[in-house]
Amino acid sequence: MKKNLFSGLMALFCLTATAQNIQLHYDFGRHIYASEEGERANATVTYELFKADKLGSWFYFVDMDFSKHFIESAYTEIAREFNLGKQSPFAAHVEYNGGLSRFGSFQHVGLVGAAYNGHTEDFSKVWSVQLMYKQFFKSDANTNNFPSFQLTGVWGLNFLNNKLTFAGFIDLWIEEKNDDKYKLVILSEPQLWYNFTEHFSLGTEIEFSNNFVYNQKNDKTFFVNPTLAAKWTF
Repeated sequence: MKKNLFSGLMALFCLTATAQNIQLHYDFGRHIYASEEGERANATVTYELFKADKLGSWFYFVDMDFSKHFIESAYTEIAREFNLGKQSPFAAHVEYNGGLSRFGSFQHVGLVGAAYNGHTEDFSKVWSVQLMYKQFFKSDANTNNFPSFQLTGVWGLNFLNNKLTFAGFIDLWIEEKNDDKYKLVILSEPQLWYNFTEHFSLGTEIEFSNNFVYNQKNDKTFFVNPTLAAKWTF
């Protein structure tokens, strides 16, 4: 599991001023697509932190991918939102994406734009839509500086007296291909959790992606990668 642009997930934590959780995902992708994704991580540990203040909110997460013998990579996204008025659903959004792997660095990315955040009266349903300018920076010999955009949608729904949570995001952005052409990337990672207590949950995440995975084996671009997951909310 590699979450490339998980921005906006702060909408899922609207109930409290500060919230954090840690997740452990066992990834089945390398078994389903042994040819194309045989080197995909065995498991991913994700740490998320959301903190609201008078001006808006901070959101941070880091994904750490594990193989049998190594920590393969650590990928992070840090986002800051500034509320545009006390009662306004609009916010200014600034974000950084990047990280390191055993073989080098992820391409660094900066984003700036606007967010529309909303919720029901009881906060059982929350959502966020973001439209952002996206700048890719040259991070190694195989990457280039180039401008792009990103459209993000985020949702969180609680059911059965908060026993079930359905949450996730969908991202669309333009990225370079290896032949210096551009491609539309679509990435979505819906999650379904059963909350045994206010702290402990079991569930799954299913990554749907098109043009997200660089595939050298064949022409396949669309992948569906499920996980089995546990979460502890602090």
